[in-house]
Amino acid sequence: MKSYCIKTDNEKIIEYLLNKISKLDFPNIYYCNKSFKIYENVIVHYKENNEEKFENIIANIITDTIISFYQEKIIKRILNINYFYFDEFEKEIIIENCDEFILQDLIEIKESIFLDVYKYIKNNKNIILEGVVNFRIGEYIKIMDNLVDMAVNKYIIEKEYREFINLLKIYVNSTEPKTEILHLIYMNGDSVLLDNEKNIVHEDTNISNAKYLSDISFSSNDIALNTLLSMLPRTIEIHVIDKEDEFINTLKLIFENRIKFCNECNICKTYKLLNNVKISK
Repeated sequence: MKSYCIKTDNEKIIEYLLNKISKLDFPNIYYCNKSFKIYENVIVHYKENNEEKFENIIANIITDTIISFYQEKIIKRILNINYFYFDEFEKEIIIENCDEFILQDLIEIKESIFLDVYKYIKNNKNIILEGVVNFRIGEYIKIMDNLVDMAVNKYIIEKEYREFINLLKIYVNSTEPKTEILHLIYMNGDSVLLDNEKNIVHEDTNISNAKYLSDISFSSNDIALNTLLSMLPRTIEIHVIDKEDEFINTLKLIFENRIKFCNECNICKTYKLLNNVKISK
């Protein structure tokens, strides 16, 4: 017979563990809940010979318990130690970013916990959950630490992006237009600018002269954006030949009601024809 005693002082965790064990489709497992001094204890017995399978089951249950009850606490602890200078509102956004990254790497995360837990329970029948979380899942903590770093970087980039957009909006809204209209043809992620006579506007590709560009790059069309801000048309007519993306969304945010869309004029038809030729090749 093989037995484990899982210890915790959290009643919700006890309920969670008992519920998990009660739903196991595995014969000859017996369990109970006992109180001893400090801890509530879930005691699990197995009376057959397939001990490896039983150990896997217990390790999986403990892994799920750690993710359900300790993961957010671990993230908050890392934030409070490494990024204490963010306020509570900012930390909540960063935690949401962490949740997104966790969903992307959930299998790796679960495996990192499982391997450490399984290694531990092979030689230990008494399992104090807090002790396992604090001292026995080092690889998982490293992964969480890295995910928090990624989540913070994402928050900072998005914050800089919003500030960048707001500054450009203020400039656009407080400055008189310098030209009446510019056409922007957007195709395969690249842009072409035409003036009101449908002549190509030659963009200044010298980055040192691109005074409206941010320190961080948001797309391959930053030079086109700088040209639009320099020439500041009253109307920007956008001809999207294939699909909108981040650059077009950025233009919408900056220029707002100066933006008009077209997809049926002669310009659109000409560039759609050119695009079809490129695709067929």
